[in-house]
Amino acid sequence: MNSPWLNKKFPFLSLNKKLLTGLVVFLLSLAACVVCAQEQPPRRHGGQVVFATSSDPKSFNPITAQETSSTVVISHVFEGLTRTNAVTLAVEPCLAEKWTISPDGLVWTFALRQDVLWSDGKPFSAADVLFTFNELIYNPDIPSSDRDIFTIDGKQILVEKLDTHTVRFTLPMKFAPFLRSLGTSILPEHKLASAVSAGRFNFTWGIDTPVREIVGTGPYVLAQYAPGRQIVLEANPHYWRKEPSGQRLPYIQRIIFLIVPNQDVALLKFLDGEVDSTSVRGMDYSILKPLEKKKDFTVYDLGSAFSSNFLVFNQNSRLNPKTQKPFVDPVKLSWFSNVHFRRAVAHAIDKQRIIEIVMNGLGYPQDAAENPNNIAFYNPDVVRYEYDLSKAKQILAQEGFVDRDKDGILEDAQGHRVEFNLYTNSDSNERLQIAAIIRRDLQLLGIKVNFLGLEFNSIVSKLMANYEWDAIVLGLTGGLEPHFGKNVWVSNGQLHFWNPGQPVPATAWEKRVDEIFTEGVQILDDAKRKPLYDEWQLIVSQQLPLIYTVFNASLVAVRNKFENLTPSKFGGIFHNLEELYLKPSYRNR
Repeated sequence: MNSPWLNKKFPFLSLNKKLLTGLVVFLLSLAACVVCAQEQPPRRHGGQVVFATSSDPKSFNPITAQETSSTVVISHVFEGLTRTNAVTLAVEPCLAEKWTISPDGLVWTFALRQDVLWSDGKPFSAADVLFTFNELIYNPDIPSSDRDIFTIDGKQILVEKLDTHTVRFTLPMKFAPFLRSLGTSILPEHKLASAVSAGRFNFTWGIDTPVREIVGTGPYVLAQYAPGRQIVLEANPHYWRKEPSGQRLPYIQRIIFLIVPNQDVALLKFLDGEVDSTSVRGMDYSILKPLEKKKDFTVYDLGSAFSSNFLVFNQNSRLNPKTQKPFVDPVKLSWFSNVHFRRAVAHAIDKQRIIEIVMNGLGYPQDAAENPNNIAFYNPDVVRYEYDLSKAKQILAQEGFVDRDKDGILEDAQGHRVEFNLYTNSDSNERLQIAAIIRRDLQLLGIKVNFLGLEFNSIVSKLMANYEWDAIVLGLTGGLEPHFGKNVWVSNGQLHFWNPGQPVPATAWEKRVDEIFTEGVQILDDAKRKPLYDEWQLIVSQQLPLIYTVFNASLVAVRNKFENLTPSKFGGIFHNLEELYLKPSYRNR
């Protein structure tokens, strides 16, 4: 309608119709933008987090990596079909979207996510799952701890591809921790198949590999490795996970691991603001706690740490195939393999002194192979070795260990002086002190101990490659599922520290532990599994292949720059690192 009267009464209506239409469109668009701005989630991406690590990694290959110096880095690069929620402890989907189980509990069918890409942009598929299990984990030429976990009563799991995004696992028998165990890393067939075919997989993705060659599906990718200085991870641009709001993860753009000589340096760098988090030893607590407000950080107390500290003696009775000489001096082997000798040593270790001196009172004595926080499987009724030098001396005397020449050092029944070498990793000031206290305790017993700290990777080489050592103070990280320690406890396990890779069990008690770990996984009810794992812990406390010392209190200092922290006893502070974001003032630094 175009009325002359209206145009006279309201002159602006006589404006150009196109101009008026444009004005209306602009106002509507402006209103829509206001609504959009109100609905858009806040920007959270950007910034970096800096951690300290005391050793260079030995490998970027998750199949062959055994040491935490490697796994702490690559855990951000690779993922499994499932994962464990660190707060609820429930098993959740990861690369697998969902699954079904046959009525007999033996056939598991997994539907894989169809939106997952490897960090090089190639699609993830069922072929990668088959490759990881059939060509890597179950490959006898590849040293993999996962093979111990996924071998049930000597039998392998049948892994089949049903279609591009569907995989079927057929178990030889019921396997209680199966779903949780599928958190093991899946690797890309398209990048590694040729290395397997050529027989060089064991040397693939080592620390000399160009970092961009390392391809995973995790939230981060390797961006730089400068030996002795730092490791840099950057957000994976192809990462599949998103927040419910639709924002892509991870939020934090970069993770930097500074390689430092020891925990003392890590602490100084934290106080100087160069590092964003550091584990807090008992000796450091009284220094750090008063500085929380001034230095803008928080010390979190997560209770007893899952990781352990123990003394282990070398009981490897085999010959070095290269030299045809025993790995262990036969005289020393006769001591180390004598359970009464080990029990005397256990009675001689003053755990309370370790807690007071090394941990400033912030620690807990360890007596069992499980952590008390693992209420589903912990056995409180194990044998406990109270500090008692008199009892320790009595046990040794009954075994023929006496100071015959009155020089303060015991001799065995054949007159050999009781003396051995003790090692621990020099990058852990705490372990160095624990080992020093053990040395003093054993010297009070009349045993001469030659103590030496070595770089962590050298310790690993002694334990897993050349087997040339007498005694070591070391630790294990621990966890919720006893079966995941199978490679330590079964007699043919690669991490059966005191005598690894036995073709048949060397002792009756090791044979029984093998049976327990076979039987335990076939019972699906944890309450019914517990008596078996109680027996295992009792056997370990009686036989003492590992002589436990103390648990650390799990204390962590964290700079107050993070949002969405949900600390847990099991997962620690940064279990959901890909979901964390930084306060605005830290995002552009």
